[in-house]
Amino acid sequence: MRLALDDFPPLRAWQRKAMVEYLRRRTEDFMAVATPGAGKTTFALRIAAELLLDGTVEAVTVVAPTEHLKAQWAAAAGRVGIQLDPTFRNADIHSSADFHGAVVTYAQVGVAPQVHRRRTMTRRTLVILDEIHHAGDSRSWGDGVRAAFEPAVRRLMLTGTPFRSDDNPIPFVTYERGSDGLQRSRSDSVYGYSDALRDGVVRPVIFLAYSGETRWRTSAGDELAARLGEPMTQDLVAQAWRTALDPAGEWMPQVLRAADARLQVLRAGGMSDAGGLVIATDQQNARAYARLIERVTGEKAVVVLSDDQGASARIAAFSASEQRWLVAVRMVSEGVDIPRLAVGVYATSASTPLYFAQAIGRFVRARRPGETASVFLPSVPHLLGLASEMEAERDHVLGEPKHPDGLDDDLLERAQRNEQASGELEKRFEALSATAELDQVIFDGASFGTGAQAGTPEEEEYLGLPGLLTADQVSMLLSKRQADQLAAQRRTRSAAPAAATVPAQPAGPRTAGERRIALRRQLNSLVNAHHHRTGLPHGKIHAELRRLCGGPPSAQATIEQLEERIATVQTL
Repeated sequence: MRLALDDFPPLRAWQRKAMVEYLRRRTEDFMAVATPGAGKTTFALRIAAELLLDGTVEAVTVVAPTEHLKAQWAAAAGRVGIQLDPTFRNADIHSSADFHGAVVTYAQVGVAPQVHRRRTMTRRTLVILDEIHHAGDSRSWGDGVRAAFEPAVRRLMLTGTPFRSDDNPIPFVTYERGSDGLQRSRSDSVYGYSDALRDGVVRPVIFLAYSGETRWRTSAGDELAARLGEPMTQDLVAQAWRTALDPAGEWMPQVLRAADARLQVLRAGGMSDAGGLVIATDQQNARAYARLIERVTGEKAVVVLSDDQGASARIAAFSASEQRWLVAVRMVSEGVDIPRLAVGVYATSASTPLYFAQAIGRFVRARRPGETASVFLPSVPHLLGLASEMEAERDHVLGEPKHPDGLDDDLLERAQRNEQASGELEKRFEALSATAELDQVIFDGASFGTGAQAGTPEEEEYLGLPGLLTADQVSMLLSKRQADQLAAQRRTRSAAPAAATVPAQPAGPRTAGERRIALRRQLNSLVNAHHHRTGLPHGKIHAELRRLCGGPPSAQATIEQLEERIATVQTL
């Protein structure tokens, strides 16, 4: 089996730095954290090649989250001369001599850890644990991974999201206790989204948040109405959110129509093969969304529901095609490489930072300078916060108090494990109607826009942003769009009949909503000016203001909080 370092593509700066650190330490365990799309697979395979060539190891085992990723890993390894068997079964006991090793799943290891322990002990082995946080998904998976790979000569752990929403410790990860008494995971190499964005490795992500009126009937027969995105109890937020995602309402068709319009702009503006992905909560909704897409766009969508036979082939065919839309429940939530995905619709009730980061990671992989990604999502405070904190670096924390948010992660987890549509939603309430309108656009931690009805020229201004832009150009254009909106609103007010009997209103913002819009605009302008003075990313400036002043991201901040941040940024 021929293996040569010349077969590898040139390494990116972070990959070279991490490899030097790895080879310098030569410790049993090493955890590399890199944002989705940064090239973790290439880095890991280069480490494997180095260790195979210098005789440190004789075999390589890769552990991946899904069956589809087994084939993806084997193909990537084969291109650089490392032969890995993606079809290895627990019953096979040993790998064929034709291979350097095998690719298995966490579930496969959890079922028969003794098989993999025996393989690991037979030959000096490097174990690559891809998306290592999955080893904490269940007791059997974590215990199985620990038992199987404890004898390994080297363990290389990879993740783009080094945190979990529970307290299950991740095997082979080092935890360090902080001054607050909580234990946090420690990484040996970190390459975050903000670093990758600065280097042009990933795309800027523009979030388009849609609100709207929702109506539903409770199990007691009461009819309730709420505007998505307005302050309300967590239970009401969850029910309004689910109502918006109902395929029978108008919210989803309107958002899908807007998302397809954005996709067409990207295709016409330089990304001719750009694709879109709708992430659904369960199979029933996924199929319904696919029917909506066909009705709205006139083109059938590819539907991927689970790891069943044929799913990997459908993903591979979509990746190599120019079809517009893919609808998935879990198959494309993590690790799957479809670089042409540039538009997403977050049509799921999942709310954990882990799932959100994995989902958004499907759209950030850059192929050439200037490409942007656009993600459409419900205007839910929790999601707006996650969208505003795209650049935040997180660790896995053990013992941190958990605050139930009243959202639907448990339902999503059951849907993902069983791939069966749950009837629990229908028992608890009945969605009656929902309409959509663009609430705000979030980019680099800042919020833009004054709201726009679906299908109006104001909405089209945001959907029509050029597809090939640098991060600075995105900020500049969003600021201009917002300024144009405000100017148009002022012109409309000033054109009102002068002879009206109602006393003239004073110039400037009148309502709390208008005041917040004006303050957000002023804050964004000041942050932009500070960015040009210092070179600091917009997101880091917003994060520093939040640290100094407290409170949520600017998309959710109150008038008083925005005023305090404006005063603070002027002193920086």
